[in-house]
This record gives sequence, structure tokens and C-alpha cells, in this order.
Amino acid sequence: MSDHLDVPDLKPPMNASLDITDIYIFQKPEDANKSILVFNVNPIAPTFADAFASDAIYELKVDTNADAIAEIAYRFTFSPKEQGVQTATVRRVSGEQAKGTGKEGDILFQNVPVASGKEFTTVENGAYRFFAGIRSDPFFFDLDGYKMGMHFTGADTFLDKNVFSMVLELPNSALGSSPKVGIWARVLVPKDENPFFQIDRMGRPLVNVAFTKGEDKATLNHSEPRRDRELFQEKFVDLFVSPGRSLEDAQQTALSLLPDILDYDYSCPAGYRNGRTLTDDIIDMQLAVLTNGAVTADKVDPHQDLLATFPYVGPPHPIA
Repeated sequence: MSDHLDVPDLKPPMNASLDITDIYIFQKPEDANKSILVFNVNPIAPTFADAFASDAIYELKVDTNADAIAEIAYRFTFSPKEQGVQTATVRRVSGEQAKGTGKEGDILFQNVPVASGKEFTTVENGAYRFFAGIRSDPFFFDLDGYKMGMHFTGADTFLDKNVFSMVLELPNSALGSSPKVGIWARVLVPKDENPFFQIDRMGRPLVNVAFTKGEDKATLNHSEPRRDRELFQEKFVDLFVSPGRSLEDAQQTALSLLPDILDYDYSCPAGYRNGRTLTDDIIDMQLAVLTNGAVTADKVDPHQDLLATFPYVGPPHPIA
């Protein structure tokens, strides 16, 4: 799994609407001046949750100067679902506000209907476009083969699964003046006396699922990317040395994954590790990293239901 069900206290029964599954960022097809951000949550939707969490802040962070601290942030919040209807609001913050937590920000979109089926609405505001709602999960992976000691058969566990998607089209300039940026997502919820507790976080695909163990999974989710090397570099090195890598190679591999931020250069066509497209076979790439090249494929191909136009993620599968 890319980031599905990576938090120990989010095992079923759970509030799955708080669980990040994947993030993607890529150049808009046929318009190199714009980028597409896809932020997916709620694995196996709507089995465990039929709405976005109305008390949560879903946030995409943008690091513009490679210091692992956000200079720009996009915040998505949702109304309670009433009589089957939920709406979304999107805000943008920059500077000091982007580094911290909160609900403030310049409103880009407000009261946007959340799609609950195949019919959907997209809205525009100048150079921005937005969609939110249930969609087909674009992630592809033979999870059963992975659990069976990496004996892959090519059976795609996620072929008929849905997620909740937030898709934002934006001008490249809205990501900063330099084309090289770093992207990560997080979800904040009220917990105890903290109104903005970080329950989940994700940058690169598979980092928390494949390369951390035990309590480290929650530690990564609750911490900031700027602390990743301090907290996890030594443990990643130990993990990568064990399959037979040299210490130097293991150190370089660990540094290439930490901090857990997705690199993106909007001046170039995307493809992991430059951003991430909906068809990038990140499982094959990360299996090769995890096994030091011993396993390089799970025999699963990208999904065929993706759209050529906005919002790009495919229509939801029938709900049993």
C-alpha cells in the first residue's frame, strides 16, 4: 500500500476519512504552465466513512527553498454531511501562516458540492480549478502477493476500490517562483486539548508503509518533515544494509527518502521522482529499493479508468 492504513490507531473500526492514501502532482497535460495536485484519503471508500471529516483540516504543504518547512499551504475543509450533501472550502496561505496550523487563509473556493457518485461538479476561479468527491482509487498493487513473501501474481488488490479525492489545478506560479519545490500532505483534527493535532502525513509513496516499523509509523505521522533525518535516518540505514548493501549505499538510499517530501520541478514533465503521475509504477520502484534489486515488479499495471481531462481520477466503482 502507498500510505493506506498506515496509522496503528486507524485500523478498522476507524475514521478512515482521516487516512491519507496517496498524493500526486504533475504538469497539466497540454499546458505546461499549470500543475495538478491530487490528494486522496479514505481507503476502500465508502466502507468505513461516507464523508470527509467536517472537523478536520486536509492540508497540502509546499516547501519552496528545500528547508523542509512550508512557505505555501493549501487547506481543504468540509461542512458536515446533511441529507446526503457535503460542501468543500479551499484556502491558500503563505509565509509564516503556511508554517503553522490553523483554518485561516485566502478563500479560493467555498461551498463546493462534494460528489457522492459518478456525477460530479468542477468549479473554476481564475487560473484555479477544483473537485472533491468519491473516485476510483488510482493506486495499483498486488497486496496479497506482498504479504505472501513477495510472491506476486499480478492480482491488483485496488482495481475495484474507491477513495475520496481532492483535485486542485493551479498555475505553476502559485507553487512559488522557483520551479523546484517539495510537496507533502497532512490531516489535522482536534484531539484532547490540541485543536490541530496532526494525525497523518505523507510525501513520497510507500515511505511510512514499507520503511518504518511499529511505533515509528505514528511518530512519522505526528512529526514534521524537518525532523525526519534526525528521527529515522539511522533506522533506515540499518534496514537497507541488511539485504547486502554497503553502508555507504545504505546511507545514500536513506538520504534519498528523507525527509519524506515529494520533489517536483514544474518546469519539466512529471514522473516519479519528479512529482508523481497517476500511472507511475511506484511499487516496482520502491520494491527495488527495499530489496536492493532482488524484486523489481509486482506484475500489476496502471488502471485503465483514468480520465484524460480534469479531474483525471476515474469514476467511482459501484458500491456493494
